Amino acid sequence: MHFAPSEQQEQFASNIASILEKECSSEALQSAGETSSGCIHGLWETLSETGLMGIAIPEKLGGLGMGSSDLIFILEEFGRSACSEPVAEHAAVAAPLIARWAQNEMAQEILEESSTGLRKLTVGAPMDGRVVSVEKSDMILLNKENELHVVSTKEILHTPMASIDPRYKTSVIEWSPSSQTLISENPDAIEDMTNRGALSAAAQAVGVAQKLLDMTVSYVSERKQFGKPVGTNQAVKHHCSDMAIAIEFARPLVQVASWAIDNERSPTENFTVSGEVSAAKALASEAVELACRSALQCHGAIGYTVEHDLQIWLKRGWTLASTWGDALFHRRRLSKILALI
Repeated sequence: MHFAPSEQQEQFASNIASILEKECSSEALQSAGETSSGCIHGLWETLSETGLMGIAIPEKLGGLGMGSSDLIFILEEFGRSACSEPVAEHAAVAAPLIARWAQNEMAQEILEESSTGLRKLTVGAPMDGRVVSVEKSDMILLNKENELHVVSTKEILHTPMASIDPRYKTSVIEWSPSSQTLISENPDAIEDMTNRGALSAAAQAVGVAQKLLDMTVSYVSERKQFGKPVGTNQAVKHHCSDMAIAIEFARPLVQVASWAIDNERSPTENFTVSGEVSAAKALASEAVELACRSALQCHGAIGYTVEHDLQIWLKRGWTLASTWGDALFHRRRLSKILALI
């Protein structure tokens, strides 16, 4: 079993990172937070041209036929850039779920258009029903008890929710399930939905945590007090070391969880896919929360200001830590799984 990125995976992630570095400047992100959609104009179309939107869609439907193991390295770059587009919801959750679980012909048309980004998908988390980027999406993947539905955004009522991150727009929605929207009645589909959503949030959280560490190391190396960089203080070194250790513990578990989803089994004997995912999300949530807390403390009072770039990644980190279940949720989920083994 090999969990580290292959040369192809590294190249794909590097290409996406180059686009995000150019398009997701701190100025562009600040401006996006002031718009109703929270998105950067033209970025979705640029990313669609790379084939990213169809990365987990079968080749016969116009996609690349790849999997979660290919996506996590890209999603980490999305966290590192604090990208405001709902790519994770579309490419890492909704599209692969429809491809795997749809029981009707409607899925083929949806996936063919989704693979090129012509149709934008988003998804509602089963644990709280929050939906990301409703206004910018064409269809929403939702669950109703053990049923999986795909609903047009034209057929729902949505109420925007207050969010700490103005680039991460969430809504609560009202909708009515029907035989026309139903794509699966398999309870395993809802479990798969939770796993894919939690994994995508975990991978992005690792990226945010890494960005916060990089920003902090840079800042404490340049900021001086009493004639020397504050980074020379032992307490500051400990903060940075703790952040790095938490990230390095979380990242491999995210890679293992992605392998488990792709292979529909855990690489550990007598363990489960859901267990691997919850372990990864718990550690990733804790890592990004630690990174947020430590980065803010090391930056001092300037870190609290809206004008400083740090606040962009702080807000995304706090959001991702709880998205698709926080650390406590997944530790409890993991304890239930272990009790049944």
